[in-house]
Amino acid sequence: MLRKTRGTTAARRAVIGAVALLVPALAGCEAGLNAPTQDFHPASNGAYAKTPDNITINNLFVLGGPSGSPIPAGGSAGVFLALANKGTATDSLVGVSAPGVATSVKLDRSVSLAPGASALLTGPVPEVVLNGLTRPLAGGQQITLKLEFARAGQVTVPVPVEPHDFYFDTFSPPAPSPTATATATPTTSASASPTATATGTASPSPTATTTP
Repeated sequence: MLRKTRGTTAARRAVIGAVALLVPALAGCEAGLNAPTQDFHPASNGAYAKTPDNITINNLFVLGGPSGSPIPAGGSAGVFLALANKGTATDSLVGVSAPGVATSVKLDRSVSLAPGASALLTGPVPEVVLNGLTRPLAGGQQITLKLEFARAGQVTVPVPVEPHDFYFDTFSPPAPSPTATATATPTTSASASPTATATGTASPSPTATTTP
């Protein structure tokens, strides 16, 4: 029995050793160009917050530029989120701001939330857009957004900036603003008016006749 046990133990050690050698080899194969570990994996699905009236803000994030290509200062970035009213009073999202990040934020529509209702501002085209970025915006950063509700007031949320790649490549960046083109207006040239020439006609003077 002792010899059998020793043989079994030796066999187990051999198997464990083979597995130990195999693991680095598999890791090496996975470290290639198409390795899953090389892909970007989001830490979360976006920010979450809740108002005192029990309106939840879910999956809130900002879409940045592609990896390695931040959106430059002066550009625009889309914001995506979902809202749900789990309270008992109607409320509405009336505005969004990004202090220190964007000079203005455009909200495409009025978002009213009755009790039990939800609103999906999840794209793929953004309905909330940060305009006039004051600094470059790249994936991996975090900014602060302030959401203004008619009833609940202002809610401040730290929001992740996700790169426009991998899990987020189905979302669309904001449409570029139309550039105003100046059109030259034809000018009318003043034409010279004909000058009237006054012609004077001399009247014959009466001639005195002497009668003898």
